[in-house]
Formats: sequence, C-alpha cells, structure tokens
Amino acid sequence: MRTGIMKSFFHLRGLPLFLVLTVSVLVLAGCQTNGPAKDVNMIPISHDAAKKMIFQSKDRLEPGSLILASFADIDNLENSSTFGRIVAQQIGSVFSSQGYKIIEMLLRGKVYIGKGEGEFLLSRALKDLSTEHNAQAVIVGIYAVGSKNVYVTAKLIQASDSIILASEDFVLPLGPDLRTLVTQPGEAPPTYISSGN
Repeated sequence: MRTGIMKSFFHLRGLPLFLVLTVSVLVLAGCQTNGPAKDVNMIPISHDAAKKMIFQSKDRLEPGSLILASFADIDNLENSSTFGRIVAQQIGSVFSSQGYKIIEMLLRGKVYIGKGEGEFLLSRALKDLSTEHNAQAVIVGIYAVGSKNVYVTAKLIQASDSIILASEDFVLPLGPDLRTLVTQPGEAPPTYISSGN
C-alpha cells in the first residue's frame, strides 16, 4: 500500500516537471534562428586552392611567367570588387612562392569574352598581354554571391588556346567582412535572408 502511494506521488510530481522540460525545449527550439554567417580567415582557403592548382598543372606548366587577373563577378564579367582583387592576390602569392614570375594585369576592361561552348574565353587584350610578357598561362577566376555564401572558381588557363590547366572551387561564408569586400562602391551590401521564422 505504502509503495503504491509513493509511486503515485512520484508519478504526479514528475509529470509537471516532464511537461515543463518538454515545453522549454520546444520554446527554445522555436526561438533559435539561423543568424548571419560568421567570417572565416579566407587566406588559408585560397592558399589551399592555389596549392591544388599547382599540383594539378605540375606536368603541363613550365617554370616561367604567369598573368594574374582580378577575379570577376559571374553576373557581370567586366566587374570585380575588393574581394575579386584580394582573392586573386592571395592565390598569386602561392604561385610566386613556388618560383613563378607573376605579372599583375593592370588593364581595365574585360578579362573574358562571352562564352564558348560553356567556357568563358580569355579576352584579346589578355592574350596580347600574355604574348608581350611571354606568359604561358593566366590565373583567373569568377565568383558568385549568394545569400549566405560566396562561391569561387579559380582557374589556370593556357594563354595560347584557353585550355584549362587547373581549376579549383571553394566556398566562403558571407560574413560581415566578406559582405563588405564583395560590395561595389556605391552599391548596397548583399542582404542576409533568414530562413528562420
């Protein structure tokens, strides 16, 4: 009899506690939102991409000169940004450390011309610059800005015929710093779109 009373007591006493805990967990889960992404240090990521490109092209790329072009916005290939310039510099610095002579493209204007069978072709000016400096290949790239990430493709392209010698893709979370870097002067920064309620 006493055992039955004790069981009933603990059962009744434990029920409200269980309900309180369950409701608390549900409320906290409902309040949780996916906030804006945090910035990461993009230097190791871009350096890793460059090292992989060097490895991919080691049997086809002679020591010598390479042209380095700012990475272009995929939605407007004539435009770059602070991000497009700095990520190109970071990748170029790894090639330089491996003994390649890096010639920065100081020209304004198109790096690419249209599309050829799904691939972006190098511009005439870029090919001419490569010939002038006896550069065998060009380091180029494109990037796309999403609501939460920036998607980057870096390529090492043979200047004479636009054949891709190496290519590497990477993703960077669109934190506050990166949001500023991808914004053109006079543009509003990309807006974060929350997927939460």
